[in-house]
Amino acid sequence: MSAGQIAILVASIASCAAVAGLLVGLGSLRREVRSLRRAVDQLSDQTVPLVADAHRVVDQAATEMERVGAVLDSTESVHATVDSASRLAYRAFANPVVKVLAVRAGAASGIRRLAGSEPSIRNDAHRNGNGRR
Repeated sequence: MSAGQIAILVASIASCAAVAGLLVGLGSLRREVRSLRRAVDQLSDQTVPLVADAHRVVDQAATEMERVGAVLDSTESVHATVDSASRLAYRAFANPVVKVLAVRAGAASGIRRLAGSEPSIRNDAHRNGNGRR
């Protein structure tokens, strides 16, 4: 055998070994791809129902938020009505109540003076020298 033939033989053996190595690697890669495909299928089987449930829950939450918004609107309306009613009641009753309390205080003071239990203010002012003439 000549040196050229030996080189071709060595190159052929090396090429066959490389091809065999590539085939083993390709088989391993194929098994990993199948495993990955099974994992993706399992993940898909689990996540699709979860996503559907999430959509349902989000829809329910949106509906509840609309209800809460309606309740808040009603509450604001009731608050405004009560506020207006309380202002109206204050305006309607404040002046008469003050007048009634003033009359009551004046009547009580007059009754005490008539009963003699309280000296008059004018007599106290004259005794202290602070009264007007």
